[in-house]
Amino acid sequence: MQHKVLILDFGSQYTQLIARRVRELNIYCEIFPFNSKNFNVENYKAVILSGSPFSVRSKEAPQPDLSKIKGKIPLLGVCFGAQFLAHNYGGRVAASNTREYGRANLSFVKSGELFFEGVSEASQVWMSHSDTIVQLPDNFELIASTHDVKNAAFKIKDETTFGIQFHPEVYHSTDGLKILENFLVKIANLEQTWTPDSFVDATVKKLKSKLGNDKVVLGLSGGVDSTVAATLLSKAIGDNLYCIFVNNGLLRKNEFKNVLDQYKGMGLNVKGVDASARFLKELEGAADPEQKRKIIGRVFIEVFDDEAHLISDVKWLAQGTIYPDVIESVSATGGPSATIKSHHNVGGLPDFMKLKIVEPLKMLFKDEVRRVGASLGIDAELLGRHPFPGPGLAIRILGDITAEKVSILQEVDAIFINGLKEWDLYKKVWQAGAILLPVNSVGVMGDERTYEKVVALRAVESTDGMTADWVNLPYAFLQKISNKIINDVKGVNRVVYDISSKPPATIEWE
Repeated sequence: MQHKVLILDFGSQYTQLIARRVRELNIYCEIFPFNSKNFNVENYKAVILSGSPFSVRSKEAPQPDLSKIKGKIPLLGVCFGAQFLAHNYGGRVAASNTREYGRANLSFVKSGELFFEGVSEASQVWMSHSDTIVQLPDNFELIASTHDVKNAAFKIKDETTFGIQFHPEVYHSTDGLKILENFLVKIANLEQTWTPDSFVDATVKKLKSKLGNDKVVLGLSGGVDSTVAATLLSKAIGDNLYCIFVNNGLLRKNEFKNVLDQYKGMGLNVKGVDASARFLKELEGAADPEQKRKIIGRVFIEVFDDEAHLISDVKWLAQGTIYPDVIESVSATGGPSATIKSHHNVGGLPDFMKLKIVEPLKMLFKDEVRRVGASLGIDAELLGRHPFPGPGLAIRILGDITAEKVSILQEVDAIFINGLKEWDLYKKVWQAGAILLPVNSVGVMGDERTYEKVVALRAVESTDGMTADWVNLPYAFLQKISNKIINDVKGVNRVVYDISSKPPATIEWE
């Protein structure tokens, strides 16, 4: 039995966060839908049941088969998972009279309980449920309460089975990580061996064995994922890795040259291809966001395929796919999604390329990719780069794309991003960028009336991009950046700042 954890997903928005918290403890885990056939429970030393948007009292509620798990290996039910255990093994779950959402505090913790070792009685936890366990089954033992929820946590006698009606994985549960550590390390006896260094060693060995002397082609984007993937592959197969960095004409100001210069010092076998004119010509007249994406994806594949054909005997296409892109998900109807989401950094692999896929990062979350990159010695500035959308500035220019619009937005973006760095704000922001709006506004410059473009600035804080909040940048900073943009960028006379959170607004505007 390997030292890893199985997380069964019932459709909770927090499932991936559970996995990231487990991995913070240097313990490897995997996520599968509760009714997936793609895992063997015998390969795991502990199981966690996630929350869910469903009520256990509903006919549509997920019904996992726990016959090979409960009472056999350590099991933790979180929120819905806890209510499922109580509801299906002789207890009673009902709609709560005092629904508890948000912050709460433990008011009772059973003395000497290993599950809560090191957790104070008044510890803050995060609740998110409309049902509550009103009666525990006979063989269940109460081990914690809050002021409003009596059965906040329980364990099953003579089993290593536990349930909690709060969410230990969220930041607001003060001792949540400690609780998970108690369960996984002290109760399930899992070893904390999942580290960046161990991942690098194991992955390089696997890549050497898998690829042998084969040639591999990879499309570099200048971003964190593709760079870390390239460095791992280069460590395994050296010059048999051929990296292609395509300039689609929609990159940030001077990014094509700057990124190529940066790669030179990393020992990577990289070829830069400037196809900006080809992309801009294909995008002429296209204003719909989805149409722009499809054009960019198609042209990228054509350019990439042309370059790949110049390399003889290539057998593999490498991609910087990461774990959130390949996790099977639970649909809103309670069943597993029809297909595993497929995300390819080169816009999708067409049949005519006939290459096998290698994805060295496909089991890592974004924050883990950065830690692996640091372990590989990749420059901290590159690892700390903000995410940048695959279609580039095309989805930050609302409406049709022209070379003039790209040039305007590149200048605005450069002023904004450089300003964040100068004010020591860049690392405090998860992602930032400028958006060129399809509207003109009246302005006055000197004694002249102007009718020019409006740009919006966007800066958000997040951990994974699934949710995000706008950053409260200093007024003095915004004032200086606005003045510099209007004074230095011809064609812009108005700057606005986007203060929308995700949800409901997305990070990008298109």
